[in-house]
Amino acid sequence: MRRFSPLDHLITQADALVKVVSGHARSTGRPSPGGDEPGPMLDDHDRQETGRLMRVNHAGEVAAQGLYQGQMLTARTPTIRAQLDQAAREEGDHLHWCARRVHEMGMHTSLLTPFWYVSSLGMGALAGLAGDRYSLGFVDETERQVEQHLDRHLDRLPPSDTVSARILEQMKQEEVEHGAKAMAMGGRTLPWPVRNVLMPLTSKIMTHTAYRI
Repeated sequence: MRRFSPLDHLITQADALVKVVSGHARSTGRPSPGGDEPGPMLDDHDRQETGRLMRVNHAGEVAAQGLYQGQMLTARTPTIRAQLDQAAREEGDHLHWCARRVHEMGMHTSLLTPFWYVSSLGMGALAGLAGDRYSLGFVDETERQVEQHLDRHLDRLPPSDTVSARILEQMKQEEVEHGAKAMAMGGRTLPWPVRNVLMPLTSKIMTHTAYRI
């Protein structure tokens, strides 16, 4: 089996960053659960609110790509790396679904997309360095918090925006599945300060910033 040099890893991550930023992140290629049509016409207020919420979700999926890439870099076993890779591809679908919805609302994705990716890459690598069990536990806790976040966004969406609702519901279902698989593979619960202080604070900063920028 080939051993990758630091330069190989640098090139790989630079390529992944370019693909995420340019809208060509790896995915499974599944069609959006929102369908092929943009749905009912929304007034300006609802259109902008939907666009901002989906921009936040897109930023979250950019972060997910960074996290999974970082965890794969430092994973100890091929089995764990393969599971992380599969989850990353499914999250890549989420990324494309959210980007499309943002653009359908006539808005742009977060201008800080490269930052969300790079900072999350570092966090994912640190999680992996803590060991595969904690890395899997990090996946589970991340998905738990994303599930709660998606519930809040489902409550905030304009009632008539059934397209975005279908997308978020599908994303929510798969986030739960990713967390459950991670724990089934031996994930270990993260320390309290990480779960209840560091991760929520990081998420709050990202969501509030991406909503505006």
